[in-house]
Amino acid sequence: MKNLKFLPILLALMIIVSCSDQEPIIEYVTVTEMVVETITETVEVEKNQYSDSTLEGNITSNLTLDASKMWLLKGRVSVVAGVTLTIPAGTIIKASAGTGADASTLIIARGAKIEASGTEEAPIVMTSISDNIEIGGTYPINGPSLSVESRGLWGGLIILGNAPASFSGDLSELQIEGIPTSDFNGLYGGIDSSDSSGSIQYFSIRHGGAEIGEGNEINGLTLGGVGSETIINHIEVIANVDDGIEFFGGSVNASNLSVWGQGDDAIDIDQGYSGTIDGVLVILTSASDHGLEIDGPEGSLEGRFTLKNATIVGSTYNCAALGVDGEMGDFRKGATGDLQNVLFKNFAGGKDIELDAAADSASYTAGTLTFSNIDILYPSDLDVNICLNVESINQIFDDKTDPVQSSFESDATLFAEIVSENEEGNGIDESKLSWTFYARYK
Repeated sequence: MKNLKFLPILLALMIIVSCSDQEPIIEYVTVTEMVVETITETVEVEKNQYSDSTLEGNITSNLTLDASKMWLLKGRVSVVAGVTLTIPAGTIIKASAGTGADASTLIIARGAKIEASGTEEAPIVMTSISDNIEIGGTYPINGPSLSVESRGLWGGLIILGNAPASFSGDLSELQIEGIPTSDFNGLYGGIDSSDSSGSIQYFSIRHGGAEIGEGNEINGLTLGGVGSETIINHIEVIANVDDGIEFFGGSVNASNLSVWGQGDDAIDIDQGYSGTIDGVLVILTSASDHGLEIDGPEGSLEGRFTLKNATIVGSTYNCAALGVDGEMGDFRKGATGDLQNVLFKNFAGGKDIELDAAADSASYTAGTLTFSNIDILYPSDLDVNICLNVESINQIFDDKTDPVQSSFESDATLFAEIVSENEEGNGIDESKLSWTFYARYK
């Protein structure tokens, strides 16, 4: 910047005196000098913190992220077959906003792998760009900017594999829901039950479920045809619009799962999933639908899951249900599997565990859908008295067929009981989830 300063300098005073009788004429001459002064001004330009840490498009070669950087997930990103994405412990990935087919979503395609091994001290976090979480997983002194009510701000994580799934018409593969059919990275299913898609451990997925079409949202974690050699444990999903975690066929085992405040079902099983889920904590809110939604196989391929050591917490305050849905569990379309050591608590009267139709009554009667050691812990009012509007065991376990086609309701006292406290050996050991956002900020 240049400034002009005028510095008057008096150089001379000339007095001219005429020889005539006239008064002398005095003339003053002023000379000015121009001085140029240069001032340097510094303008700070904000650096794009994602200039070298943005995930976008297809990842076509092995990539290892740097946990010391904040990462941006921009649009639909696919790790293609033959490629491994490695995410170190403590990495934070923020997803840009968006809806429709290009909602920010990370897809691990068939034949690709994700190696994401967080730790209890340094979990891996996928969240919205609106989240004020900082590198290292900490928050400013005023706490998190987003809550369990902040949903649908990006898509989710989708892992697809080559393990069998039961498809209508006995197809060998299918396009996963939420991904356009034009994107072949969305295919899943195959014949390799022991397929490996890598590993995800101590992994938190927050504020997802963006709508990609009317009534069609992405789950927090979608597992399609994922094989048994894949390692999945210590997973958290919070504030997702659609389901928390959904299993589409496959044989992967999963343990120590936590779902809080989802908009649809917390744990959803479909297409003949045949793995074991060991350790689940579900916390419903007023926005939630079922704690469990279990569907049977769609084709001739049969599958049978095991779900054990689970705690499902309803959304009830002072004996009143906070949401219009919020059911305990729904078994549909000929569901097949085994529920063991499950605690349902804080569900208002009228909330139930139901066999949806005749196919489910038939599964129960045939012994391909079983229940054992199921506990019901009634809600209390503000004075810590058990609510009066609760139902009996035979009412909570409900065969919806008319006339009733199974002994499910009358058998309920044989496999379930009302308890006054969380009994040892039933439900999940919540200390295994002390690392989660729920445990720290609920």
